[in-house]
Amino acid sequence: MQALAGTENLAWDDFRLVKEIAAAKGLTGAAERLGVNHSTVFRRLGQLEEALRVKLFERHRTGYALTSAGEEMAALAERMEDDVASFARKLAGHVVSPAGELRVTTNDTLLLHLLTPLFAAFCAQFPEVRLDVVVANQALNLSKRDADVAVRATDNPPETLVGRRVATVAWAIYGRADEFEGSAEADMSALAERPWVALGDHLGPVKAARFVRDRVAAERIVYKLNTVLGLAEAVEAGIGIGPLPCFIADARPALVRLAPPNPDFSTGLWLLTHPDLRQSARVRAFLDFMAAEIAKRRRFIEG
Repeated sequence: MQALAGTENLAWDDFRLVKEIAAAKGLTGAAERLGVNHSTVFRRLGQLEEALRVKLFERHRTGYALTSAGEEMAALAERMEDDVASFARKLAGHVVSPAGELRVTTNDTLLLHLLTPLFAAFCAQFPEVRLDVVVANQALNLSKRDADVAVRATDNPPETLVGRRVATVAWAIYGRADEFEGSAEADMSALAERPWVALGDHLGPVKAARFVRDRVAAERIVYKLNTVLGLAEAVEAGIGIGPLPCFIADARPALVRLAPPNPDFSTGLWLLTHPDLRQSARVRAFLDFMAAEIAKRRRFIEG
């Protein structure tokens, strides 16, 4: 980055510098984000403030806080970044044939238990498309191209995205088959007295987590997880009974349903993208392919 001679020479790097220091609330975090060392960020900020003849940050013991001038510069940096991302999306939307890199985000459970074979089949059919899979349980910002497509189990997809609901993920209560003699149903009042496994408190909004919290005494919940990924292993290990997605548990002979799939647990399975990308050849090819393949497995996914 070049030193400033005056405000007429302001460059995107200067705006980005302020934006990253503000986001990190300090120089060390900003240096990591920018891929430079601490002293470079310190020197650049000093040069920038000297060239502008205004302080952009107040230095506090708790970190760097934007001044009013810094706030305006950081806000403009956000708008500039949004404009660049929007332009990139529009360019991607004009690609004619399915080719290039496609970034797909999903969660660990869907990836391991459902999607990996489908991704493999997609790669075989569209060899010019390179998949970059981002495993994240939190929502990524598709507007800023954190990902091009999201495969999500949700009942409330973001209004800023477009897509299709391709299936309903069914859940039921499962236990070890050898403990229940292959029984397909059991009385809920009796089940409530058994040890349970459940999702952790921070996943409280998940329907199955709410069900356990509302129907099972806290002392009966002997094992909690912060991911769906390990629930089936916990039940199969004999730690307790618990709610599981049917497409995971039904594939395990050692597990048995203790009640029919509960509609109150179910969530939609969505394929989502940004409106600017839906005409992209690689995005459209991926969405169409995945919708068709998931449709073949819908009875399995829906219990």
